[in-house]
Amino acid sequence: MDFLNLLSLPMTTAVFYAIPFLIALLIIVFIHELGHFLVARWCGVSVDAFSIGFGKEIVGWHDKHGTRWKLAWIPLGGYVKFKGDANAASLPDAETVEKAKGDPGNFHGKPVWQRAAVVAAGPVANFILAIFIFSAAFMAVGVPVMEPRVDEVLPGSAAEQAGILQGDVVVSIDGEEIESFAELQQAIFTRAEEELAVVVERNGERIGLTVVPHLKEEPDNFGGKIRIGLIGVKHSPDGGVRFERLGFGEAVEKGVERTWFIVETTFRYLGKLFTGRESTDQLGGPIAMAKAAGDAASNGLFQFVSVVAFLSVSIGLINLFPIPMLDGGHLVYYAIEAVRGKPLGENAQEWGFRIGFSLVIMLMVVGTWNDLVRVATVWFGG
Repeated sequence: MDFLNLLSLPMTTAVFYAIPFLIALLIIVFIHELGHFLVARWCGVSVDAFSIGFGKEIVGWHDKHGTRWKLAWIPLGGYVKFKGDANAASLPDAETVEKAKGDPGNFHGKPVWQRAAVVAAGPVANFILAIFIFSAAFMAVGVPVMEPRVDEVLPGSAAEQAGILQGDVVVSIDGEEIESFAELQQAIFTRAEEELAVVVERNGERIGLTVVPHLKEEPDNFGGKIRIGLIGVKHSPDGGVRFERLGFGEAVEKGVERTWFIVETTFRYLGKLFTGRESTDQLGGPIAMAKAAGDAASNGLFQFVSVVAFLSVSIGLINLFPIPMLDGGHLVYYAIEAVRGKPLGENAQEWGFRIGFSLVIMLMVVGTWNDLVRVATVWFGG
């Protein structure tokens, strides 16, 4: 392979991963901002601009309400600019709020509950998108169903130590009913080194056992590592997997469950991160997200939309973090305003914004650094 061909590989790979990632991101950002936009209109707020992307405008138009809809050059996000917004932070002082009350279309003159509803609508829209995608997939393709039967117990495994035997069928874990082998795996995946109460069915009899999943580090698809819980049981491929299509009600319920599982898993990881039981090397940045989207797209539409749903939940959840600059930070300010009867002072809000901005940049730097380390590992070995 000559040098020019060698140079072309990373660029080809980058394009392959970038396009699906940008498509996924545009969908997620559009739905997020549409949530803000629709609730704002419902509350009578005038919207000056609806932008997908930042920076210089590529194309745009005005609707009959005077809103400028536009697509900008930097596609890593978007925003909705309401009447009365002076900057990206959208944090006015008490004087600005009082002046805005005389203008029915001014966002900052609206009651605090309406402003909170507008802000919360973005992340909520992300969750609704994920539920919609999962539900549609469960109706169109179905859910894989594999009996939670233990066909093999690995020697020295947590399952063997707990007394689980070949042929056992797992009925419940920590009181949660288990209906498939996939649910069994999900129940222990994030529960490494935790004591779990397991009920198995053996020869027609139900037996209660206690199992502690072993912690194991597994390589991901991009040179990094993930930490998972394993109990050391296998299901025979001969058992087969069937896809069971669900009706509308069941599909929506399952979509809500899948969405909540992502939220719960994220909080469990963050809890372990703050207690020192996890490290930041599992955090990913835009390269990791692009890799996930590209891999999913190569495996078909179903896998791609599933990743879109996963990223939508993640972005919605991150936006709800109580960090000034994010939607969650605004909601904290509105909660304080509701209690005090007036907003925080301009200096307090400005400092909060600066701290929040620093935290977001720090998270982006850590995630991007992890991405670059993984890229270097793949390209140069080690």
